[in-house]
Amino acid sequence: MLKLEGIDVSIQSVQVLRGLSFDIGRGQMIGLVGRNGAGKTTTLRAIMGHLPLSAGSVSFEGVALSKLPPHARAGLGIGYMPEDRGLVPELSVEENILVPLWAAKSRLTGDRLDFIYDVLPELKEMRDRRAMLLSGGQQKLVALARALTIGTRLLLLDEPFEGVAPALSARLSDVIAGLRGGELSVLISQSDLNHSRNLLNAEVKIERGEVIK
Repeated sequence: MLKLEGIDVSIQSVQVLRGLSFDIGRGQMIGLVGRNGAGKTTTLRAIMGHLPLSAGSVSFEGVALSKLPPHARAGLGIGYMPEDRGLVPELSVEENILVPLWAAKSRLTGDRLDFIYDVLPELKEMRDRRAMLLSGGQQKLVALARALTIGTRLLLLDEPFEGVAPALSARLSDVIAGLRGGELSVLISQSDLNHSRNLLNAEVKIERGEVIK
């Protein structure tokens, strides 16, 4: 489904990714594992088009993503949960969840909200609360919900368990585990596998921007 071939990415003239290559099959849950600074976040941002490639290619079901702007990539069914959550503080929980659908001018707002509230019923109870009033763990749940809203075929989750209290971390793990078994593919970046080792089909280990064996 997703294929990275020899990608190089630099940030402010510093090369971060060096010939990075791996692929994800349909319905697979893959862990992108490496210490801080290894290039995990850069990889996800490159897939989404937030950082340009200086070499190599990224394709999604045969479509060359490098030719598409970020919003068009999301329109292919790719959802992205950034490490810093990236919520709009003044918007409500429900408004934050709906942002990707508004951007894509989707008419499936009601259907996707029903799905989200079925998967994460606790968010329905706080849907009118502003994002700035939520705890860090609750914000992670909203960020996951927002990614799921548009991510019907591929989810990119950047450090979903980082900085989250144990109870909410377990809840996130349960929700992600519940996504297995269908056609949705998931790429989870993590510094360690304490929360997701049992979730994954395979691991991709990265160090200094390269895949290591």
